[in-house]
Amino acid sequence: MKLKFFTFIFLSIFTQLFSQQKITGKIIDENGTGLSNVLIKNIKTNQSSYSDNFGNFIIDATENDEIRFVKDSYYRTDRKITKEAVSDVMNVMLLRAETLIPEVTIVYKPTGNLERDSKHYGDSRKLALVKSGLKDYMKSPLNNPLPTNEISKTFKGHDFSAGQVDLFGVFKVAKGLVKKATEPKITKPTFNENQHFMNEVKSKLNLDFLTKYGMTEEQIDHFLIYANDTRQLATKYRKTFDVVEIKSELKTAFVLYSKTHKIGQ
Repeated sequence: MKLKFFTFIFLSIFTQLFSQQKITGKIIDENGTGLSNVLIKNIKTNQSSYSDNFGNFIIDATENDEIRFVKDSYYRTDRKITKEAVSDVMNVMLLRAETLIPEVTIVYKPTGNLERDSKHYGDSRKLALVKSGLKDYMKSPLNNPLPTNEISKTFKGHDFSAGQVDLFGVFKVAKGLVKKATEPKITKPTFNENQHFMNEVKSKLNLDFLTKYGMTEEQIDHFLIYANDTRQLATKYRKTFDVVEIKSELKTAFVLYSKTHKIGQ
């Protein structure tokens, strides 16, 4: 009985060893260049090998075995040995993994060239976007009510004003409702409204902060179109024309514009 058992074990191992075949192939990158020193591992048998300098490899495997390909800076790839792969050359492509490069801050030294130096003044692009978003957030209405900042009734004394009409509060609420009702609603401007608003900006605002950089009238027009599109100036201010707010928005837009566009002649 024991002899039959050992004979069965021996035959199983013998069959498994001699049923394996040599799987050959080539490993390339996205440009078709052979990749060397790629680890090739048979997951089932735990056997492994490495590709040569041209990306060629060879490993023992049988049909349905899973082969893993691993190399630093590339995505790991698993391939299942098919019936065709046993007889043909296996071609494997490894895709390069993205590498995050840490941000490096470079201190800019002024050169004396106004056109070149002006691009490096003011806040960085990221900081300007954060400030712009924060300003819009502060102007936007609250979605959730703030918690009341008051003392608990448990620790308060008697409220002698209970039951009395707060005339000042009623007047304040009424004033707020009237103001809200009279304020114009924000709507998307038409083409003519956009044009009229841009003409008003040029005629009513002091644009010296643009002309001092040597910007021509055509360049100023291009900048105003950019500022109107990115800051939605006509949408927000064409009905009220708040000069202070519009000029503040223009200066914020100019910081970003000067980093990506040529300023002056």
